[in-house]
Amino acid sequence: MGLEMWLRTGLLMAILTGLLMGIGYLLGGPQVAFIMFLFAMLFNFITYWYSDQIVLSWYNARIVDEMEAPELYAIVRSLAERAGLPMPRIAIIPTETPNAFATGRDPKHAVVAVTQGLLRILDRDELEGVLGHELTHIKNRDILISTVAAAMAGAIMQLAYWARWIAIFGSYDDREDSGNIIAAILVAVLAPIAAMLIQAAISRSREFLADEGGAKLSGKPWALASALLKIEQAVRYRPMREGNPATAHMFIINPFRGMSIAELFSTHPPTEKRIERLRKIAEEMGYVPNF
Repeated sequence: MGLEMWLRTGLLMAILTGLLMGIGYLLGGPQVAFIMFLFAMLFNFITYWYSDQIVLSWYNARIVDEMEAPELYAIVRSLAERAGLPMPRIAIIPTETPNAFATGRDPKHAVVAVTQGLLRILDRDELEGVLGHELTHIKNRDILISTVAAAMAGAIMQLAYWARWIAIFGSYDDREDSGNIIAAILVAVLAPIAAMLIQAAISRSREFLADEGGAKLSGKPWALASALLKIEQAVRYRPMREGNPATAHMFIINPFRGMSIAELFSTHPPTEKRIERLRKIAEEMGYVPNF
């Protein structure tokens, strides 16, 4: 697992570094591409050590202690012990949109983040299922690659945002340099698509594995299925209005439905298929599914 994780993370960093260099080349030629290479090397270092803090800051997530969230701590501690994991830190995100994600560079530096809305709408069994899902991501060491992808995709999408402004103002102030304007337009359109494709490739297959692990860890596949359905319905009614769509793949359900280009490239398998798989897991565990 360790070697696979390093290979996957290294490949991701190489791909995203190549994207940044390609963006630099389109916008300014070889010199800007080299600057982007240096930036990517620095950013790779920062994202490895601090990507979890970057992602948590995007959501104003606050680390809480056991005095503030005793029930949440009790559930996470029990599940972590069953999974053979060190106790992760716990953060609460101040939003009513129900959701959760795990982040960190390894199990010893992991954080499980849940929203206020999640704690409000789920019962204890459903919460155990969701937290089991997130702890499985930690156990499978998905958290490093997903967090690095979020931070680097966020950087690429920010560059695309700047490229849109270059295209707009360049069209008025520098009409003779049409090549730069065309390049800026290409970056503005293609860079977010490339970032989203990478996110989707990383996330979709890992979600099924995390569902299975969460169901078995909690022993309550029906509760996880119920939680997924509740979160899906709530997100449709109240998607997140703040945050960074580059992190969509980190959440248990994409929280940005209908908000951005992220909707065009699903970062998660269809919830119906996830529930169907959980039904089969329940049957294998000897339960008669009623969901």
